Amino acid sequence: MAQEILNKVEYIVIFISEFARCYGLSAAQAYRYLNRYKAIDFLDEQYNVAHTQSFEDMVQNMAGYCQRHGGAIV
Repeated sequence: MAQEILNKVEYIVIFISEFARCYGLSAAQAYRYLNRYKAIDFLDEQYNVAHTQSFEDMVQNMAGYCQRHGGAIV
């Protein structure tokens, strides 16, 4: 159980960094954006599927997810 939590945390941290890089944000800005539009919660709940996708695909998918929840990054 503890290893699964560590894997999930590591994945989400790397995802935030990749999202920030893709959209020219700082890691803190990316975290706040993803948290505000519930993408962090989504990644936490759907980790078993999300981590099997490429970061590139997931960044695009989560940008769309955030947009559907009111976010402005496209």
